[in-house]
Amino acid sequence: MSKSKLLAVALLVGVSTPALAEFPERPLQVVVPYSAGGSTDLGMRVVADTIERKFDGVRVVVRNQPGGGGGIGTSAVAHARPDGYTLGAGAQGPIAILPHVGGADYTVDDFEFVGLFARSLQVMVACKDAPFSDYDGFVEYAKSKMPQVGNSGAGGANHVSAEAFAKAAGIKITSVPFGGSSEARTACIGGHIDAMVASPAEAKAASEAGQMTPLFVMEDERIDLFPDTPTAVEKGVDFTWSSYKGLIAPKGIPEADLAWLRDAVKAVAEDPQFIEKMTEMGEFVTYEDGPTFEARVKKDSKMAEEVLSDLGLLGMNK
Repeated sequence: MSKSKLLAVALLVGVSTPALAEFPERPLQVVVPYSAGGSTDLGMRVVADTIERKFDGVRVVVRNQPGGGGGIGTSAVAHARPDGYTLGAGAQGPIAILPHVGGADYTVDDFEFVGLFARSLQVMVACKDAPFSDYDGFVEYAKSKMPQVGNSGAGGANHVSAEAFAKAAGIKITSVPFGGSSEARTACIGGHIDAMVASPAEAKAASEAGQMTPLFVMEDERIDLFPDTPTAVEKGVDFTWSSYKGLIAPKGIPEADLAWLRDAVKAVAEDPQFIEKMTEMGEFVTYEDGPTFEARVKKDSKMAEEVLSDLGLLGMNK
């Protein structure tokens, strides 16, 4: 039923309906802290289209505000008017990692967490001609030597995840930063590094071509794409990691409006058309409510802080 019909029914029975009349009465704006065309941007546009399809009369405008590793757009959300109309794409790097690296004027405590709707899973892979080909071999090798593990940049998400796993497993690695994930992948395929963290999609394609070998999945349980690849958890190491896509808002927006937004994210994440579209894009659709999403981010933030401290990278961009 549309908002106008709900309002008419309410008026007939003599019920006051300020919430229906007030929120959302104008377009919602979602700030994506990256350039147009990336996975976060594309995913958020699917969210916007789904909200507009499922909620009559509601408009969602996606605005790209890139720069600073996602910090500029995320800062704009943190400091926006807390009226529920300015939201943000809640990504792992800008929220959980960047405040510890430096260059961010916000912390994880400056946001309301609306809900999580998708995650990007990660797989540790062995590169061409690596001296190991499975999880046990990788860990055993790392007990006496320090395998070279490539990443897309110092202090980035897959740098932190690789080092966090090493810390949890009690091993040492040599992190090798590159100028982006494509450079790291090229080095891996060329046999210039021993391992790297990859997405399931790129790991699958490269493994089928004989260019990479999956070692373990950074999840609680095995995934369908790699049914024969173990998780660190089943190997006795309490470690999981994934990047994510969710909605955040400035701290202090009205509780009724936050509730509406949280219900909207839940409705989107459970919509069959949304799930199909996101799955086609290589995303793993996962719904987490606001408090659960917040707990995930704060756990990652704490882990990132510990790892960056160990590496001497806390505040390196200040």
